[in-house]
Amino acid sequence: MNYNKTLLAGNLTRDPELKLTAKGSAIANFTIAHNRKWRTEAGEDKEEVSFIDCVVFGKTAENVAKFFKKGSAIFVEGRLKQESCDDKATGQKRSKLVVIVESFQFVG
Repeated sequence: MNYNKTLLAGNLTRDPELKLTAKGSAIANFTIAHNRKWRTEAGEDKEEVSFIDCVVFGKTAENVAKFFKKGSAIFVEGRLKQESCDDKATGQKRSKLVVIVESFQFVG
């Protein structure tokens, strides 16, 4: 059995970048910052930030680009996808996980 579902809430680190394909389909790219705070056993407050790249397609992409900007809070639902490319500087293969957004909700 395979299952790939991701739920994330965070804030956009920059305005969504909207592009159109040759056939006119919309694609938007954006990054979400997710903060995690916790307290250690010694009582020390800790925080870490994760930056998650997201891609959204079609009418949903147009709506994300229209209604969200840097700093906006968003909740997304989607799936993980492994993307790879060649590093132009070193020629090495690079890969990263991105979230393919299937739906979103306004937060706050």
